[in-house]
Amino acid sequence: MDIARAILMVSVMCLAPLSGCFGEDSDSDALFADSLNVSPDIIPGGDWTVIKLKADTDMSVFVPYFVQDPGSMRAQNGTVFDLKQGESVSVNILFPPRNSDVFLLIGEYGRENWPIRAPDISWATWESGITDGSSSVMVVENQDTGGEWPWVVPGNESGGKVISKSLKTVRDQRSDLTEADGVGASGGWVNGRDVYDWVDFITDDTPCATCGADGAVGYLDRWIGNANPSYEHAITYFEGVMQGYGLDSVEVHRFQSNTAWAVNICGYKIGSVYPDEWLIFGAHFDIAPPVAYTPGAQIGVPGYGTRHGAYDNAAGSSMVLTTASVLAEFDARRTMVFCLWSSEEEGLWGSRSFANDLPDGVTVSNYLNLDMAGVNYPGDYALSVYLGPDGTQEEIDQPGMYHLAEWIGSDALDLGTEIERGREAWLDGGESPLWGDIYEDTVAIYESPTARSDHDSFQNIGVATLGWNGLVDGYPCYHRECDTMETMIEYMDTDNSTGINNLAHSWDIVTWWAVYAFLHMDQTPVPNEL
Repeated sequence: MDIARAILMVSVMCLAPLSGCFGEDSDSDALFADSLNVSPDIIPGGDWTVIKLKADTDMSVFVPYFVQDPGSMRAQNGTVFDLKQGESVSVNILFPPRNSDVFLLIGEYGRENWPIRAPDISWATWESGITDGSSSVMVVENQDTGGEWPWVVPGNESGGKVISKSLKTVRDQRSDLTEADGVGASGGWVNGRDVYDWVDFITDDTPCATCGADGAVGYLDRWIGNANPSYEHAITYFEGVMQGYGLDSVEVHRFQSNTAWAVNICGYKIGSVYPDEWLIFGAHFDIAPPVAYTPGAQIGVPGYGTRHGAYDNAAGSSMVLTTASVLAEFDARRTMVFCLWSSEEEGLWGSRSFANDLPDGVTVSNYLNLDMAGVNYPGDYALSVYLGPDGTQEEIDQPGMYHLAEWIGSDALDLGTEIERGREAWLDGGESPLWGDIYEDTVAIYESPTARSDHDSFQNIGVATLGWNGLVDGYPCYHRECDTMETMIEYMDTDNSTGINNLAHSWDIVTWWAVYAFLHMDQTPVPNEL
């Protein structure tokens, strides 16, 4: 059974509530949280950091977060250490970026079975005694060549009583920003403020006669077409950006079928174990082209087409670039592919051409999509976390992907309450209202019955997908002249926060969600369960 999926899928491997386990007799009765010493005193959140665990007595310690194995040098979803009295171990660990309450579980020395939280609650909620839906894992030998630390896989027993070691983390922040500027989302391995700066740069319309055919400092007029000079100028620049990340290769893929043109940029980090299994993260880089006449423009209604395409889809492209910049430094089992698609607005030509022209022997293990994410929570609009393909439209056909999205969102991003509100909103009205209406504090995870973006190209070749978007049909500047950074800031302004701050946090949430999903899927892909 696939490991990450089984760890997360409460519906597949569900135990009785664990509250009764806490009263069982066990060698754990001789253990206390203070029996485990953790240093340093100030522990960073949202960044890879080395901590030292030292045991005052014999014990086992379950670390339920991503760690980097010192043998394989790859990220793995948790591990267990057996420590004798006085022994210590140093661990490179990625604690959650948006949840400062973290926990290590302590049990008797040599323990093999451990409880885990339900996917839709945080470790803090679980530790408080809300254990309904909890499941279990067991310790097995590391499955990576050269790997040293054990993996955890599905188990049938929780192992009884555990001791929780509670820790607090502090996330780094830039010194040149204030709360109004998004300082709370400005530090860590990735962050939303970096995404904000990318979008601001791409859509900068400051006049510049020598910068390119668009006459601007940024990269405007990204309409796909037969050698559109502005699009070609942008392609050349961002090809260079990806090359600068140190990826193994960067390719510009060109396709033509009759009058249909597609020019994609894809960066590759070759997998060291399964190089022919591709894990792809994509966003379309092209924007809605202008037309000669749009009814209504003469009375103040914004005309169709945009020069900027800030929300649709410089935002998604910027998150792909941000993610590629950090994952390029990491050894992956599977080949990671980061793509900026063209021709989405013309009918998914770019992603469809790519998906239908894979090299012999190559398969796509999973696909992640970003299109119109940003005008959503923590603004007054829903963040949709959509997955598929959807088969029945009546029940969850992709429970593995669904629970993976829950698992990440509820703890690493501390969105348990917002996800519950999103579940209620989805059950009440489905997808359409989420894309058009006002929803405060709402994050909805669901199987999308529609596929209006590039994930459709990969679902059509049998791949399970995950994606993110915010306000779509309810956004008045959707495919319009006013799709600018200024409009996004205006729409994300709320009573208690600035639009800039909310945008930075919005992009922080989505970018981290994608990075965590990539790490999970690299260790174990999520299958299409239809």
